[in-house]
Amino acid sequence: MAKGHRPRRGSLAFSPRVRAKSHIPRFNSWPQTAGEPKLQDFAGYKVGMTHVVMIDDVKYSLTEGMEISVPVTVVETPAVRVAAVRAYTSSAYGDKALSEAWAADLDESLGKTIALPKASNTESALTKIESLIDEGNVTDIKVITYTLPKKLTGVPKKNSDIMETAVSGSDVKAKFEYAKSILGSEIKISDVFDEGTFVDVAAITTGKGTQGPVKRWGVGLMKGKHSRQGSLRQTGTLGPFHPAHVNWRVPQMGQMGYHQRTEYNKRILKVGADGDEITPAGGFLNYGLVRGEYILIKGSVPGPSKRLVRLRDPMRSKVPAMSEPEIVHVSTQSKQG
Repeated sequence: MAKGHRPRRGSLAFSPRVRAKSHIPRFNSWPQTAGEPKLQDFAGYKVGMTHVVMIDDVKYSLTEGMEISVPVTVVETPAVRVAAVRAYTSSAYGDKALSEAWAADLDESLGKTIALPKASNTESALTKIESLIDEGNVTDIKVITYTLPKKLTGVPKKNSDIMETAVSGSDVKAKFEYAKSILGSEIKISDVFDEGTFVDVAAITTGKGTQGPVKRWGVGLMKGKHSRQGSLRQTGTLGPFHPAHVNWRVPQMGQMGYHQRTEYNKRILKVGADGDEITPAGGFLNYGLVRGEYILIKGSVPGPSKRLVRLRDPMRSKVPAMSEPEIVHVSTQSKQG
């Protein structure tokens, strides 16, 4: 008799499947890149999906040089502002913040998110960080940025989302000079990423609440005879009597969705400034019109519409540098059905 083979339903790689602590995704690591200092992260708000017709520029592809249809995700990316510069030092327990300097003029919307420092002298704080760098105590420089959702009409919120962003480069002094030059100013998406580059995308997935093991883990339904003692949508057993312990690998009901997910090596196909050129007739479903700066990312992006999306320099990029994509057509057909 042939041996039955049943692959496991559901991946254990993301366990435990609990709700994310915040709707703002977090990056715990940053790539080490050389060159001129720049921000390694940007943020936008997911709009929806459409498709473009472009020339296939993937080397050795069967359709290389031909027109192909590619699904893309639209992310509206208004400018972000730099609120503070933060200096770090290495310790036995990881990086430790030494000092920080806040900008003098901050938006009122940021005050609704965090308690702003009431008395802060920007110049003296920057001088303190510079002296710490000269003493050799500073090992890294990062900046605190925040979004300006009040500029958008598709996102029904005014409070800013605040996050910490790394600065590329290996020279701490050069990173500090760059961070000091952009303190309090607005940064556009075109200042950070170019068309054709690859990024890592992080967002919080769509929340589905508490779900049973069938939907959450993909287990099969019980047969009619086996389900007489209980539910049709449950696991056959939770484990043996001895040891009297339920293993964490057993599929059970619980939270489904609203988890942070990071997708690697997503290609930016277009960086635009006028949303009218890609907005379909009647606007995007559950979002509306794109009026400002935006980007088109090849493929899908985690999360529902209006969700905050963070873009980071690629951590695992092994793809060779590619030229700027040639887009022939962007679909603006109505999504209303």
